[in-house]
Amino acid sequence: MLQKSKVRGSLFLLASLLALSEVAGLTATAATLKPDAINSAMPRGNAQPTRGRDPLALKTQILLDRAHFSPGEIDGKDGENVKKALVAFAASQGTTWQGKWTHDLWAKLTANAPDDLLIEYTISQKDLDGPFADHLPTRMEDMKDLPSLSYTSPREELAERFHSSEDLLSSLNPDARFDRPGETIVVPRVADTPLESKVARLEVDKTAQTVKAFSEGGLLVAFYPATVGSEEKPAPSGTLKITEIQKNPTYHYNPKYHFKGVKTNKPFTIKPGPNNPVGLVWIGLTGEGYGIHGTPDPSKLSKAQSHGCVRLTNWDALQLAAVVKKGTPVKFFGEDGTSQANGTAAETTGAAIKRRVRSHHRH
Repeated sequence: MLQKSKVRGSLFLLASLLALSEVAGLTATAATLKPDAINSAMPRGNAQPTRGRDPLALKTQILLDRAHFSPGEIDGKDGENVKKALVAFAASQGTTWQGKWTHDLWAKLTANAPDDLLIEYTISQKDLDGPFADHLPTRMEDMKDLPSLSYTSPREELAERFHSSEDLLSSLNPDARFDRPGETIVVPRVADTPLESKVARLEVDKTAQTVKAFSEGGLLVAFYPATVGSEEKPAPSGTLKITEIQKNPTYHYNPKYHFKGVKTNKPFTIKPGPNNPVGLVWIGLTGEGYGIHGTPDPSKLSKAQSHGCVRLTNWDALQLAAVVKKGTPVKFFGEDGTSQANGTAAETTGAAIKRRVRSHHRH
């Protein structure tokens, strides 16, 4: 009995230490993600990226977003999508990204940047009017009877508006109530200007899982991390063309593709909304069922399969849709990168809903 008591005591002590460590980590994050620390962040010699959120990583993500070289979802972390965006931005400036900053490249990224990369935003009653979904099914076929695939909370809606993860918003505003009108929060100062020129052509790199947009003169004017293709329906090769651009699209499931995670053998449709499997916009391409579209879970870009299509964040897809037109060529090249992905779009939709429902209950 004495031995069991000692074991229980040791386990309790361990659990307490872990809990204290987690609280300390959250406190440290809140302390470092202050506007002054982020605005003043600078590359430091051969300093290595931190494991958690970091002022320099967040500043870099905001600057890339403003330059139209999307890092995907802004989360304050130094991830693969940030590295992809840095490679593309460096190439657009006639240099290369070798994993560390040069004075010249940092100067180009920060040129014409505002002094304050975080701004205050006051939550209005309109932000809270919704409609918001109290519950979203995790299975795609169970979504077909819903009137819309809405956001699940004001925080989710605000996070997308400012191109951010919900967790980042909470870290920037640890004491904020996102469901209270008049509440002032701190948000990233993301891209507030549209692309200046129309896009003449797109390139989809299936290996790198990226989309590049070029002007008529051949300049790289925008870059987006993406999820391209799936095992059930690999992405095409060669050059396709844009056939339609539809905002707030309805999703149509074709059972002949037998997408993983979908059990029914019957076709069905899912009504529009940001949590629709194709997000807020559909850019249709030649070839049955192929398109460029948004996503209900931006955190999964380049990590989960996309049913043969090209998935971007909702805000990136909307930005791109505004500068392309019917007939714009879209070149697919490279080896299919679906083996790098760890789940299908159906599974991604379900995972996103589970995460957001949990978040809705917490806030």
